[in-house]
Amino acid sequence: MTVRKAVADDAPFIDEALADAFGSTMMAVHDELVDATGDAAAVAERHGNRVGVITYRHDGTQTWEILSLAATEPGTGAGSALLDWLRAEAIRQRVTRLWLVTTNENLAALRFYQRRGFDLLRVERDAVTRARRLKPSIPLEDDGIPIRHELVLELRL
Repeated sequence: MTVRKAVADDAPFIDEALADAFGSTMMAVHDELVDATGDAAAVAERHGNRVGVITYRHDGTQTWEILSLAATEPGTGAGSALLDWLRAEAIRQRVTRLWLVTTNENLAALRFYQRRGFDLLRVERDAVTRARRLKPSIPLEDDGIPIRHELVLELRL
C-alpha cells in the first residue's frame, strides 16, 4: 500500500469515491454545506490501483479538519495507511491537531478513530437533524439507530 498527495488526475476518482461512500461530494456538517473534496487530499494505491482517499482542510489555525476518508476496497488497510500519512504530513507541517466530525450511529468510524488515538471531544446534539434542512437525503436511521447528533473527535499531535 502506498499513499501520495492527490494530483489533478485523481479528481474523478475522488469524486466517485466520495459519492459512493457519502452519496455526494457535498456534506452537511457544522450547520453548513461543505465540499468534501476539501483543500487537499491524499490517495492510497495498491498494486497500481487507487483504493482510498482522505480529504482535509486547513481551518485557519494549526489544525486540520478531516472531511472524508473513503476506502474503495474495505479491509485492505487503505484507511489506516491514509490516516498514518495525514498524521505524518501534519507533524511535518507543524500542525498541532487533527479533528473530524462523524455521526452518532457510525460506530465503525467511532471505533476506527478511537483505536488510532482520537478522543471524543464533544457531542453536537441534534446537529444532523438540522443538517437535513440543507441535505434532505441524509437517512433518518442506520441499523435501527436514529441519526441525530454530530460527534467531534480530535487527535493532538
